[in-house]
Amino acid sequence: MPIFDYACRSCGGRFEALLRSGETAACPACKGDDVERLLSLPVVKSESTRSRAMRAAKRRDAVQAKDRMHERIKYEESHDRHG
Repeated sequence: MPIFDYACRSCGGRFEALLRSGETAACPACKGDDVERLLSLPVVKSESTRSRAMRAAKRRDAVQAKDRMHERIKYEESHDRHG
């Protein structure tokens, strides 16, 4: 069962659908069936795309860790004053 990309001609929404043979796609936003199947491009993986993805993930993780630490410090400070 392939997953296809679709664009709704009624509302302009884009979505993916997993369809069995004989099924037709319907827009999840407006429930319309006037949809166009789009050309789906394969994902290309290479060493450069992998390293870029890893760098982005490390940056994201660092930001999340910093935010968690900041929230933890605020929590501890607020409880130290009241405790």
